[in-house]
Amino acid sequence: MPRTSKQEHAELSIEADSPVPLYQRVKQLISQKIYEGTWAVNKKIPSESELVNQLGCSRMTVNRALRELTTEGLLVRIQGVGSFVAEGQGRTALFQINNIADEIIARNHKHHAEVLVLEQIYANAEQSVLMQTREGQRLFHSIIVHYENDVPVQVEDRLVDAALIPDYLQQDFKTITPNAYLMAKAPVSEGEHIVEAVLASPQECKWLKITKAEPCLLIRRRTWSNKQLISSARLIYPGSRYYLEGKFNP
Repeated sequence: MPRTSKQEHAELSIEADSPVPLYQRVKQLISQKIYEGTWAVNKKIPSESELVNQLGCSRMTVNRALRELTTEGLLVRIQGVGSFVAEGQGRTALFQINNIADEIIARNHKHHAEVLVLEQIYANAEQSVLMQTREGQRLFHSIIVHYENDVPVQVEDRLVDAALIPDYLQQDFKTITPNAYLMAKAPVSEGEHIVEAVLASPQECKWLKITKAEPCLLIRRRTWSNKQLISSARLIYPGSRYYLEGKFNP
């Protein structure tokens, strides 16, 4: 891999008077250098010792920042060699209903899923509004974490109309995603996307292996088939690992 020049490593500094924890400020500095293109994909970043000397931080602080950025998929660390900028964030379509497994595989990466919840429930007031049904209506509920190269990139929290998709709970969602299964059972005739910038809940932070300060992208997605509402999903992505893209005609 190419070596970095001294110029690329010059003038590194962090805010001295900030309430943000020191390791988080180091992470923000490294992330900024990557996002603005100063440190390009596959480029070696300053060593742990160089960052300690330039930023005036302890080795423990810098090491934690580098470890977390590696876990979040922004860096690749090679023992005895150094830390390199990873190939980049994943991306998901804003105006299309794509299968996350297909998106990941298209990047020549590995997808796998962990099924956390797969259950039958009865709609409460909020769920009945989301699913356009009455309170107490039988629904299916799933929570699945999707991984790219063993890094969690999406929490999928989904409600499904049990009457319209009666076999939902019998599916193995480690081998087929809910999106792929539902598209096969009830092809989408209409969809709704609402996109927000949010902070994940404490539980979602644990599932995604991120800090509570990590900004996230949230897509609230509902899909209809033949004018019948099939599913309502809450899809949350760590902002450092995914971005949204879309094309449209005016």
